[in-house]
Amino acid sequence: MSATGDASVPEDDAILPSTPPVPSLTKDGHGPAVLAGFLGWTLDAFDFFLVVLSLTAIAKEFHRSDAEIALSITLTLVFRPVGAFIFGLMADRYGRRLPLMIDLVFYSVVEVATGFAHSFTTFMVLRALFGIGMGGEWGVGASLAMEKVPPRLRGLLSGMLQQGYALGYLLAAGCFYFVFPRWGWRPMFFIGGLPALLGVFVRFRVKESEVWQKTRHTNWSSLGRAICSHWKLFLYLTLLMMMMNFTSHGTQDMFPTFLQRQWGMRPTERAVITAVSMMGAILGGTLFGSLSDRLGRRRAMITALVSAIACVPLWAYAPSLTLLVAGAFLIQFMVQGAWGIIPAHLSELSPDSVRGFLPGFAYQCGVLLAGSVAYVEAILAEHTSYANAMALTAFVVFTLAAVVVALGREQKGIQFGS
Repeated sequence: MSATGDASVPEDDAILPSTPPVPSLTKDGHGPAVLAGFLGWTLDAFDFFLVVLSLTAIAKEFHRSDAEIALSITLTLVFRPVGAFIFGLMADRYGRRLPLMIDLVFYSVVEVATGFAHSFTTFMVLRALFGIGMGGEWGVGASLAMEKVPPRLRGLLSGMLQQGYALGYLLAAGCFYFVFPRWGWRPMFFIGGLPALLGVFVRFRVKESEVWQKTRHTNWSSLGRAICSHWKLFLYLTLLMMMMNFTSHGTQDMFPTFLQRQWGMRPTERAVITAVSMMGAILGGTLFGSLSDRLGRRRAMITALVSAIACVPLWAYAPSLTLLVAGAFLIQFMVQGAWGIIPAHLSELSPDSVRGFLPGFAYQCGVLLAGSVAYVEAILAEHTSYANAMALTAFVVFTLAAVVVALGREQKGIQFGS
């Protein structure tokens, strides 16, 4: 039987026999793999949130509404499953390293090109292409890192790995603070070429996954059969990731616009408060990731999500600037607290032979289903207020996410490749 309890693929020529003795994870070193996954996701998020932070300025230059530019965010999210599909299949067929390097260079080129976009149409096309690159990075990077991490450290390092996303948002806020007031939004995207350098690091410092070497497929048909045999697991993971993406994108993507429209804040003020919220995210993700090694993955996630519900009034309806900052910090502490457990949780639920594809593709399909949340919030805000739109969205998605997590199961500490 497979690790998930589903029927496993017959042991024929579909999967290569075990290779000669494989070095242990600790001897081989998981540090470079975790660092590569962390930095890849950091730079991915950095590029993504440049649009979030510059939304109103981009709208003004292209003579579009907030909702239309918010639709570009949705477009990026919609194309992420395409990247997860392509690079995930490559990761299970050819190994984790090569697809990761190709993906890093690809989305770096697209991001630099975004800074040269001369029309709204070109801008939208480039954001779709960036979605392909962004969708490919998480699944490949997370599977490579989690397959090398010792089980006893999986929750802690999962939290650290996932908070590359929060750090990327924090760096984007810093870039926005220093660059945007002086040179506008375009030069910020030129900095997005940095991930190409990370590809060089992966080439020379990161070793291939031993778990993949032991369970790799010899042909595409065997990989397809393995993926199809776990369709029930895929549906659950997609539902889970849809709700998790509702919680993150529903509280992050329109937050800078909320600060501008609801509070009348200048760009530098928005950048500072966003940065504070991401500090909370980094701390929360790391803490809850570590707690999940003791409490269990689901219990830690549910605790974070229920706590987030209690933070919604302070976050959306703060009567003072001090309380607004506190609410921003706390809401992201809880949201990313739940998210910090995701790399370990999805990797543990996924069978060895499809771990490069299944978690990442389910993740990005969840993004696709949740991708309209920024656009929906912008439309709701036009009929009520940004505070009401975001509070209502947050309360609903936190509640439903906690229910979906509770309905699933977990395999905390399972040994990969055994």
